[in-house]
Amino acid sequence: MRVEVHAVPGAKVRRVAGSHDGRLIVRVTQRAIDGRATAAVLDAVAAALGVHSRDVTLVAGATSRRKVLDVSGDDVVLGERLGALLDEDS
Repeated sequence: MRVEVHAVPGAKVRRVAGSHDGRLIVRVTQRAIDGRATAAVLDAVAAALGVHSRDVTLVAGATSRRKVLDVSGDDVVLGERLGALLDEDS
């Protein structure tokens, strides 16, 4: 499944919820230095969707707040989880 996210590095707490222009908002505490924030985004999305970190890969946006990820797993289950996260208040 392809997931588009809006990354917010340097947040006070890690949180995956809400949407910004149709993209899942992913807040991570790591700063955007040497790819740390991107790695944290991948881990946060994996945890929020209930998959292993190895099941989430970056497709585009390594240096951007707008990232495109591929998530491996059951598309029906992932779709339900993603829908619930998008509907949560950020």
